[in-house]
Amino acid sequence: MKAVYLTGHGGNDVVAVGDRPMPERPAGQVLVRMHAATLNRVDLYMRDSGAGITHTLPQTMGLDGAGVIEALDEGDHGLHIGQQVLVYPALTCGICEFCQSGEEVLCTRMSLLGEHRDGTLSEFISVPARNLVPMPTGWTFEEAAALGVNHLTAWRMLTSRARLKAGETVLIFGIGGGVSLAGLQLAKAMGARVFVTSTHPDKLDRALALGADAAIHSHAQDVVQEVMRLTGKRGVDVVFENVGQAVWDSALRSAVRGGRIVTCGATTGDQPGADLRRVFIRQLQILGSTLGNLDELQQLTQFCERHGVKPLIERTYAMDDIHTALDRLASGQQFGKLAVRIRG
Repeated sequence: MKAVYLTGHGGNDVVAVGDRPMPERPAGQVLVRMHAATLNRVDLYMRDSGAGITHTLPQTMGLDGAGVIEALDEGDHGLHIGQQVLVYPALTCGICEFCQSGEEVLCTRMSLLGEHRDGTLSEFISVPARNLVPMPTGWTFEEAAALGVNHLTAWRMLTSRARLKAGETVLIFGIGGGVSLAGLQLAKAMGARVFVTSTHPDKLDRALALGADAAIHSHAQDVVQEVMRLTGKRGVDVVFENVGQAVWDSALRSAVRGGRIVTCGATTGDQPGADLRRVFIRQLQILGSTLGNLDELQQLTQFCERHGVKPLIERTYAMDDIHTALDRLASGQQFGKLAVRIRG
């Protein structure tokens, strides 16, 4: 079968497109003919080094994806051959204390597609039946694929972690990337007032067109001053952050007393200064978050169908154009998800 896979670590020279062995389908697993996947920042990390992530080369890339069921065991979770499904990318043990409490995203033995094992950028993949969720009706495979990482991450950040309520204010850093755009779409659908930041004026204009209530040009404006102006010197209820070191001080100073700062990334560095006096005097809540649970993906899918929320796909690439797609992702210029068409 055809796949996009890593032969080493470095740049695009270690990313190959070619034949890989067909996956075996053990009992309890489902064979899916993949139609689309999308790119995530971790794809660049795995290409560049993969440091700290146990994996074996060559390894197929890709965390999320969507396709059609090709083969399965009888009675597998109500699934059927020919069904359109999206993939939940975390394989968990089911027996540790976290899995038993319904927080499998904290599983002590979790492995992720495209990180610890072969991923979704291939014509076929075999995963446990529980890792498949029916696609929303009428969606493209690219749109469905995009739910599995970025939108799921944003959903957990806003619901399970920050517990966002209608009428609250949210500040989202770095609009344009997949997680930040997902945060904007979901927070607005939840009834929040949303401010966004970017160093790119065109991204701010597009965010406003998508429903953002205010846009802050972080190179030309002081983010904290703008937040205080917009909130009457109060600050925002929730800071939605996946940039890291470059914005951490602004994140702390933009939150209302007792506010929640939820973070899922550190693309500009993971060792920011920490004004602990501000944290404890203003009783700020700092919340880490990564991916989400399977039931959260199911809730997200239902929410998106009910509220008409669809992931924004900037462009879809052929598998043979994966180097161009990765370069686009690395540039930081994209506005929306970069998808890869595997079939069709």
